[in-house]
Amino acid sequence: MHEGMTRVDEAPAPGPRDPQRPELSEELVALLTGRLDVRSGSGELSPATTFESLGLDSLSLMELVLAAEEEFGMVLPETALDLSPASTLGEAAEAFEHAR
Repeated sequence: MHEGMTRVDEAPAPGPRDPQRPELSEELVALLTGRLDVRSGSGELSPATTFESLGLDSLSLMELVLAAEEEFGMVLPETALDLSPASTLGEAAEAFEHAR
């Protein structure tokens, strides 16, 4: 093989994480399914899913923030308080990531 070429059967090195599509943390999924009774059907919980589409309102979002702080000892940034029912799970995941 020539230098700089990759064999077809070799997986490319993982690139940097796309900040526009953060992965959903296990903590966020656990809170949604455990504390807020969200059903996680196949592919239902993705970074593009809105809280509204899951039937969650602004009170549910405050419960999510308080549960995260209580259960995982996270101190969520003020931006987490800016989440609305139209916000996506990706936006919440970003807030969780900044709380680590």
